[in-house]
Amino acid sequence: MLLIALLGVAIASPTPATAEERTILVLGDSISAAYGIEPEQGWVQLLQDRLDATAPEYSVVNASISGETTGGGLARLPGALERHEPEVVIVELGGNDGLRGYPIARIRSNLARMVELSQDAGARVLLVGMLIPPNYGQRYLEAFRDTFRDVAENAAVPLVPFLLDGIATDDGMMQEDGIHPEADAQPMLLENLWPELVRLLEAVDG
Repeated sequence: MLLIALLGVAIASPTPATAEERTILVLGDSISAAYGIEPEQGWVQLLQDRLDATAPEYSVVNASISGETTGGGLARLPGALERHEPEVVIVELGGNDGLRGYPIARIRSNLARMVELSQDAGARVLLVGMLIPPNYGQRYLEAFRDTFRDVAENAAVPLVPFLLDGIATDDGMMQEDGIHPEADAQPMLLENLWPELVRLLEAVDG
């Protein structure tokens, strides 16, 4: 059983999936693009490594770009869906929108549309939430946080509330910019996301 195999242990491939492969598409920003560290140290590659050992039929395509926004991700998603035909799409976007103070309604609309497009393409979606620093004001901070929950609930998709949970407040785990996690934090990122992903893979496995 896939769940047992996956829990017993935890990519990045630019090539389309073959008929024998099942693809996980990661659409993210610098957090998923391994900013400031070696690509093989990033959580996406750690995910591929774990799957290689437990469920080798899965191939992870890392379509993450540093600086990406929800608008940019939305523009790129249709092409990525057509090319890779993923079974699972992990959407890790919104942090840059929040840091730039973009309107909450725009962020919510873009996230909801990415979920919708992925579902229409036959993929299951895992939405990954983010938080922003408190200096943006309590109202914006709460609205930004709640956006991910609202989109997930409306679309009935699982949510990882905060990918950097247990990491962002630990200076030793963050790079000097205070935004990007160090290499040592990458396994924790994967563990924060792993339980929800396992449940999705179980559903795909049938």
